[in-house]
Amino acid sequence: MSERGSSGLPRSQIGPYRLLRRIGQGGMAEVYEAMVYGGSSFEKKVAIKVLLPELRGRGDLERILIDEARLGARLVHRNLVQVHDLGLDGDIYYVRMDLIDGADLASLIRPASGSSAASERRVKCPPVELSLLVAEEIAVALDFVHRFCDDAGRPLGLVHRDISPSNILISRSGEVKLADFGIAKATHLTEITRGNVRKGKYAYMSPEQVDNQRLTSASDQFALGVTLMELCLGRRPYDAESVMGTMERIRQAAPPDLHGLGGELPTIIRRCLARDPAARYATTEQLRRELARLRRYLPLVTCSDLGQWVREQLDHTRTSDEKAARSSGDAVPLSEAVTAVFQEPRPTDQLTAPNRETTASEKIGDEDKVIVTLT
Repeated sequence: MSERGSSGLPRSQIGPYRLLRRIGQGGMAEVYEAMVYGGSSFEKKVAIKVLLPELRGRGDLERILIDEARLGARLVHRNLVQVHDLGLDGDIYYVRMDLIDGADLASLIRPASGSSAASERRVKCPPVELSLLVAEEIAVALDFVHRFCDDAGRPLGLVHRDISPSNILISRSGEVKLADFGIAKATHLTEITRGNVRKGKYAYMSPEQVDNQRLTSASDQFALGVTLMELCLGRRPYDAESVMGTMERIRQAAPPDLHGLGGELPTIIRRCLARDPAARYATTEQLRRELARLRRYLPLVTCSDLGQWVREQLDHTRTSDEKAARSSGDAVPLSEAVTAVFQEPRPTDQLTAPNRETTASEKIGDEDKVIVTLT
């Protein structure tokens, strides 16, 4: 593992961190489980986030990663993934974060089922009381983010902009953590965009985000409402056959079909999904209180119960993956997977996910993070 790539960086290490395995990938970056060592046999596992190999060297995307690290270092809360370090090894920026012993919500409710096609992945809904617990914990995190102030006590007006199951991490002990502030924006700052671009996972966007309007905390409420409906019913409110079809349905934001849900839960979801931001909850704390009140009428569950559900899902997924690997015989060795991290970047003239134009007929996976250019 001592062979070096063209950047001069050991292919199994970045900075002082030894890379162990890749644990996540988005449209712009990937996250690795890594180990750091210290004196007297000290060792600790951490998460390391880096830009995708083909995107390294792009100043605009490096700036997003740097801004995310700076912001994340200031946001200290039990429901947020903590950022501990921003480093530069050669020409590669990396961010050190907490390693969550668990999984993201997307992989827990949509485990691979022998096919990579999103349409063939069935949603495994947790019990509704656990779904509400997850939503309440994320509402707690969002309330903290939305009310966060600078050193002078002035509200920054932060909006996460990317609430979705893939950015909600749940540990084996039942801790719920919100991750990925790569596109968070302080609403009082001037936002400069090139044309009509939309950042985020399109199926969870709010109508105002689709229309490139000014975003407030109400936009995060909308995305949380989509996520809650998916958790409870196994489907999202505005999915269509294409990106543009989905975005048009979001733009209209018709009241969703919540058949199968009882009590006051449909009222809460419909209010989160109101087309007019002013018709949603005044604050995320108000939404949190409504979720907490509703949970009192359901079986009592705690984070311990949520952790048990997570462990069950992970054990089931691991068993299924092991069976699939044995039957196919094409598992990639860990060392080979890690070595592939720092391969030579692709030519810059190739189109990449964060800046390519997307046509209405193009199929994109449910969790793809895209920038869509409307013509």
